[in-house]
Amino acid sequence: MILQETIVALATPSGAGAIAIIRLSGKDAISIAAEVFQSVSGKNIAVQKTHTIHLGHIMDGAKTYDQVLLSIFKGPNSYTGENVVEISCHGSVFIQQQIIQLLLRKGAKMAQAGEFTLRAFLNGKLDLSQAEAVADLIASDNEASHQIAMQQMRGGFSNEIAKLREELLNFASLIELELDFAEEDVAFADRTAFNELLARIEFVLKRLIDSFAVGNVIKNGIPVAIVGEPNVGKSTLLNALLNEERAIVSDIAGTTRDTIEDELVIDGIGFRFIDTAGIRETKDVVESIGIQKTFEKIEQAQVVLYLVESQMSNVESIAPHINKIKQEHPEKPIIVIFNKVDLLSENKIKEISTLVSTFDFQLSTIFISAKQKIGIDELKNTLLSFVNTGALRNNETIVTNSRHYDSLLKALEEIQKVKWGLDAGISSDLMAIDIRSALYFFGEITGEVTNDELLGNIFANFCIGK
Repeated sequence: MILQETIVALATPSGAGAIAIIRLSGKDAISIAAEVFQSVSGKNIAVQKTHTIHLGHIMDGAKTYDQVLLSIFKGPNSYTGENVVEISCHGSVFIQQQIIQLLLRKGAKMAQAGEFTLRAFLNGKLDLSQAEAVADLIASDNEASHQIAMQQMRGGFSNEIAKLREELLNFASLIELELDFAEEDVAFADRTAFNELLARIEFVLKRLIDSFAVGNVIKNGIPVAIVGEPNVGKSTLLNALLNEERAIVSDIAGTTRDTIEDELVIDGIGFRFIDTAGIRETKDVVESIGIQKTFEKIEQAQVVLYLVESQMSNVESIAPHINKIKQEHPEKPIIVIFNKVDLLSENKIKEISTLVSTFDFQLSTIFISAKQKIGIDELKNTLLSFVNTGALRNNETIVTNSRHYDSLLKALEEIQKVKWGLDAGISSDLMAIDIRSALYFFGEITGEVTNDELLGNIFANFCIGK
């Protein structure tokens, strides 16, 4: 990637719309734009101040493409740190293509995926974790993921890491200094203070690592499998949760042959519900494939909703299926839901409740009517209880990026080696090796340590115009 080149790309989604924004970045961005822009007031945009907007026309000789607004951002006070020009034109796909092709003819190059944000990183406008947060912010589809991405983009996570790295670097410098005076046996680093620092770093790293479980759920949503025997109301429950007719509902057993998935945001947390085929013995080949997919979805899910028809009230009959799920996936929460409770008398409900209490499921149980939408709010609250949102409410740093998680684990391992070496009284030169490794993994997160392959992997996931 040649940073001396001026790049261009569509910064808004492709397709027709009210307006579109075409972005230029590079040392020649303003001069290239000046060649094709004619201000209605006759201004020369090449000499205009930064952060100004100008009305005019995009021209190719005598040919007019569109009336536009042109915004100027002069480096280093721009998103990329370079000269940036943004052209707001009408959202016709033809107009977008014509303007971009004109700018390419004038010397600009098409931007690669994420190249604008990559340049912002390389020019010191963002560190690497903040740059990755830009992609997370664009992809956020609920309040919680948006909140975390905003905090990370503002530098909350990287500031915490940078502070720990700086303190560790100071001690590393003193340890390295001791190596220069090894023959004099001089100690420059206070071992007691160093031990306290290592304990504090270890504590923070463990907290950040533990937060990944919540962060990953918030970022990607929680897959929830709805399972049970045929015709107990699984599809009706999915429709009730989504408040729309998403799945086909029929009195005929085995209607759902394939899995149906849809997403729902509950109090800012995304849940992906999966309606599965009913679990039963069948000779129908197609239905058998659907049942096999049900067990595959249970494997992928983080929470299992096992639906039972309340009128059956035969708890023992469902025990084998539930026990099989518990044995194969002991870590997965299972909620047993008794459906069609609206068809039962109060005495019958009490009778079933008593039966359930005598049968030791050690599981959450809820009574609902999917058709009448009774108990749906209680079910949603139960699902939310499986997500530890305390850290989110307290605005604590939450790790959502698997690359960061991996670097944190490696940094923790090196810090624990340093702690062990300090307690064991090993020589400074050996301890310095582990300290350098810890500093390396800290640097990987914020971008002090990078390579072309790492940057390529990160920014390849961005959209072209960002």
